[in-house]
Amino acid sequence: MSEVQQAMALLISSFHKYSGKEGDKYSLTKVELKELLESELGEMLGKASDKASVDRLFKDLDSNKDNTVDFKEFVTMVCCLTVMCNDFFVSKK
Repeated sequence: MSEVQQAMALLISSFHKYSGKEGDKYSLTKVELKELLESELGEMLGKASDKASVDRLFKDLDSNKDNTVDFKEFVTMVCCLTVMCNDFFVSKK
């Protein structure tokens, strides 16, 4: 398996590790998103303990306003974070 395929598999498995704990197994509730952020991205984002920040992020990610974050909406966040990281490292060269 290539590195890109491994990265995609990791992204998918990370999403499904947290989705469905409270309801639909194909989407994240606000609580599930917060747990994912703290557990998987904690070092990068810091603790997601600021309720207002989590609420704002959840609202921004929930593009179809169904009060959950589906995989497509989650990947949007990951893409934005990846671009920001790339920009950071490019600026440091």
